[in-house]
Amino acid sequence: QVQLVESGGGLVQAGGSLRLSCAASGRTFSRYAMAWFRQTPGKERESVAAISGSGGNIYYVDSAKGRFTISRDNAKNTMYLQMNSLKPEDTAVYYCAAVYAGTGTWYSIRPGAYDSWGQGTQVTVSS
Repeated sequence: QVQLVESGGGLVQAGGSLRLSCAASGRTFSRYAMAWFRQTPGKERESVAAISGSGGNIYYVDSAKGRFTISRDNAKNTMYLQMNSLKPEDTAVYYCAAVYAGTGTWYSIRPGAYDSWGQGTQVTVSS
């Protein structure tokens, strides 16, 4: 497992942008598949985007395609989520997650596949 610390959430108007960061501990960050999830009260945690260890394989939920960009800088042990054209329905607590995947292009969009989680960061989009 790794320790994850998120930052970058906040309040933004509809149409605005935010960049979330997820800093990880450890020396083998490039071998961890990672993902961003979000959750609103009373709803299940939803996958937003996922990325393989090398960054070569990426997934987006349909609602994020064309607006969000997931990336990682393995030299800095950090993953990012650039969110543009934000909508009120993007309001949620956003979590980053990681799981050791070795080399390759594997990732998962299931919350249960991840064993390390950040504390969450609130994103609020006002209309």
